[in-house]
Amino acid sequence: MGTIRIVTGTGHGPTPTAAYDAALAEAGVHNYNLVTLSSVIPADATIERVGTAPDLGPAGHGQYVVQAAETTADGEAAAAIGWTREADGPGIFYEVSGSNERRVREDIEAGLASGRDLREWEFGDDHVALETARTTENDDEYTSAIVLAVYGRTHTLIE
Repeated sequence: MGTIRIVTGTGHGPTPTAAYDAALAEAGVHNYNLVTLSSVIPADATIERVGTAPDLGPAGHGQYVVQAAETTADGEAAAAIGWTREADGPGIFYEVSGSNERRVREDIEAGLASGRDLREWEFGDDHVALETARTTENDDEYTSAIVLAVYGRTHTLIE
């Protein structure tokens, strides 16, 4: 499988999409077409927290991700991904976003507990990557916070 990289970013912009794109740029994944996965970690994957993704391939290619993203025009944007896995086996990601960091943390904990209850695996420790951002004083600006689990390298979408 290879490496799953945990990347984070925040951004501001004149529209929700512009703020989200700025957050993707800070995380190093703005030039890829993100393909959202559910939340299962393959047994043979390595997980690394890198903050900003390295070059993963050509612009415009597809990139598999598990994603948490929040965009707001007022207040706080919070996004988090939590994960747990067997020592040498599969695991689960749980992604949450919202307008309150405390609530996002609580939902990550509850989601991971629920995911563990659904599986007959021997899970290890829980891990969480969380990103928050507050809106600026500029009333015409949006704010985004993102956390992504980026699976491997890009792949072509057009054959």
